[in-house]
Amino acid sequence: MASIPVHNRSGQQVGTYEFDLAELAPQINKQLLHDVVVMYESNRRLGTVATKGRADVQGSKKKMYKQKGTGRARMGNKRTPIRRGGGVTFAKTPVDHTYRLPRKAVQLATRMAILSKFEDNQVTLLDELQLATPKTRDVAQTLKALKLEGTSCLLALAGADGNVWKSARNIPRVAVSPAAELNAYEVLHKKQLVLTRGALDAIRERIRAAEAVS
Repeated sequence: MASIPVHNRSGQQVGTYEFDLAELAPQINKQLLHDVVVMYESNRRLGTVATKGRADVQGSKKKMYKQKGTGRARMGNKRTPIRRGGGVTFAKTPVDHTYRLPRKAVQLATRMAILSKFEDNQVTLLDELQLATPKTRDVAQTLKALKLEGTSCLLALAGADGNVWKSARNIPRVAVSPAAELNAYEVLHKKQLVLTRGALDAIRERIRAAEAVS
């Protein structure tokens, strides 16, 4: 049973949160985490590279001049790759690099990534993070109070919060995500994971619901 200190927005400890880390995942499989991160990286590739082949460039398909009798080397049409302005010999075409691992494997990798943050002491638990209006200064002051100023952070909330997202989007290396949309890539990409108490409750509830279905 782990006892995680809970802080308020001023950086003061206001309590503890106790739960069994084994609820997240029985162990950390580095190979699975690697495979899932590679999948996310591959899916981010655009693959929009393209060059024109001989069928794509302008020009008549007619032979430029007769084969023999001109005293010049034989020549085909204007689109031939050996002429300036012709098509590329092996033209590149757009490539779709996206693929998907099994859903349960991706979900398990997310839980393992969160567990790895707990084991590496890279989790900060907040009592709550709610803003009446969007204001970058409020989030910046909270991170400074938590001694996370200048550190790459992922703020995980119980649900979508437009005010927090708008307040944090201008802070370098800080991202915001609802607990339901966390993934292994985003969790591992940031050095520090900042969870609200409600977000951790939501994560544990989703895990219990998934295990009940399976």
